[in-house]
Amino acid sequence: MGVTTVTEMTDGVLHTLFRTEQGGHEQVVLCQDRASGLKAVIAIHSTALGPALGGTRFHAYASDEEAVLDALNLARGMSYKNALAGLDLGGGKAVIIGDPTVLKSEELLLAYGRFVESLGGRYVTACDVGTYVADMDVVARETRWATGRSPENGGAGDSSVLTAYGVFQGMRASAQHLWGDPTLRGRKVGVAGVGKVGRHLVEHLLEDGAEVVITDVRAESVQQILDKHPGGKVTPVADTDALIRTPGLDIYAPCALGGALNDESVPVLTATVVCGAANNQLAHPGVEKDLADRGILYAPDYVVNAGGVIQVADELHGFDFDRCKAKASKIFDTTLAIFARAKADGIPPAAAADRIAEQRMSEALAARAAARAGGARTA
Repeated sequence: MGVTTVTEMTDGVLHTLFRTEQGGHEQVVLCQDRASGLKAVIAIHSTALGPALGGTRFHAYASDEEAVLDALNLARGMSYKNALAGLDLGGGKAVIIGDPTVLKSEELLLAYGRFVESLGGRYVTACDVGTYVADMDVVARETRWATGRSPENGGAGDSSVLTAYGVFQGMRASAQHLWGDPTLRGRKVGVAGVGKVGRHLVEHLLEDGAEVVITDVRAESVQQILDKHPGGKVTPVADTDALIRTPGLDIYAPCALGGALNDESVPVLTATVVCGAANNQLAHPGVEKDLADRGILYAPDYVVNAGGVIQVADELHGFDFDRCKAKASKIFDTTLAIFARAKADGIPPAAAADRIAEQRMSEALAARAAARAGGARTA
C-alpha cells in the first residue's frame, strides 16, 4: 500500500483544481495498491463544516484524468449537498478506477479502507455507483470512517427509503410554492426510473392521492409496481421520451441517470415542475434557464435527494431512523427557502441553492477564523 508520487499531471486537471471557480479543493489523494490492483482518487473539496462526506464510485473510466476530474466535480457537489442538508459535514468523493465486475475483490476493498483510514477522519466514505452495502462492510474492517454499512455491522443499510422520502418532501414544497397547497392529490406525476428510490417514491405519491405514470429500462421493475397496485392506479409508458410528453403531466421526476434535462427533452416536457432523485439532472448550465423560460419550476436535485446522505451521516452518531426522517422532513422547508431566495434575487433555483450553501460554508470559515483569533489574543 502506498500513495503514488505524481511527477506529471495534465493542464486540464491542474487547471480545474487550482485555477477555476469550480476548483478550490483542499486535498486530492491518489492511491495505489499494486497487489490488489487498486487505483483510486480521494478528493476533499471542503471541511469548512466538518469532515468531508461522500460516496465511493467504482467505474471503468476512459482515462485516469477523467477519473480525477469526476472526483473533483463530485466532491464539490457533496459540499453543497451536505451544507444544504444542514449537516455539519464537508464534501468529498472517491473514485476507484476499473470495471467493478472484473476488478472488485475483498483485498482491493480492504486496501481502499486503509487509505481512507490514513486520512484520519478528514474523509468519510459511503456507497455510490458500483459500490454497495456489502462493500462498505468490507471497507469498514480497515477504517471507522465508512458509512452505508449493513445493520448487522452497525450501519443503516439501504439509504433509498429516505432518499425517496426527501424527494417527496421536495415535491410537496414545489406544490406549495406553485399551487398554494403542499399535497400531490389529484396531480399527475411521471416517475422515470422505478428502481430502489423510484419505487419508494411511487408509494408516497399513491398514498398522497397522486396519479402516477412510470417507466423504466427494466421491464421487471415496472411489472413489480403494477402487480402491487392493480386496477389502473399506476400507468406504464414505453420509455422516458413518452413519459415527458404525457398530456397533463404536472410533475416530472427523473430518478435514473443524470443529464435527463437537456436540449432535446426540455422543449417537449409537458410538466410544470421537475423534482426527482437522479444526480446531475441538468445536462449543461444553460438548461435551467431554458426551464425557467418555459415556466417550469426546477427543484435542485442535490437538495431534494439529500435524504440518503442524511441517513449515512447519522451512522457516525449511532443510526436512529426516526431522527433521520425528522431531518429529511426539513427538505420541505429548505426547498421552499430556495424558491423564495430565487424569486427575491431574480435567479434560477439552482443558483439560489448554491448561494445559500456558499453562505453557510463561508460563515463557518469566518467563525473558525474568529475563534482562532480569539484564542491567539488570550494566549
